Amino acid sequence: MDNNKDFGFRDQIQRAAISIMNNISEGYESGSDAKYVNFLNIAKGSCSEVRSMLYVCLDRKYCSQEQFDVLKSQAIHISSQLYKLIEFLNKK
Repeated sequence: MDNNKDFGFRDQIQRAAISIMNNISEGYESGSDAKYVNFLNIAKGSCSEVRSMLYVCLDRKYCSQEQFDVLKSQAIHISSQLYKLIEFLNKK
């Protein structure tokens, strides 16, 4: 994907990926579990956006099947971990 000349696509997937990290961080600093959970849900949404864009990436041949599989697996793992953290915070 580094050699991708579709700057709009590359910018969008980068912004979505960065949004995951930024929302986790912002939620952690928010001062309450309820706010943190809200930011974690936004991060999960951004993770879903990244997964969706990975299919576009594969369809447009911006990445190989192997790259897609690795990145999709990582995105699913991140989403799963966010879900577990949300569940934990909701049970506190």
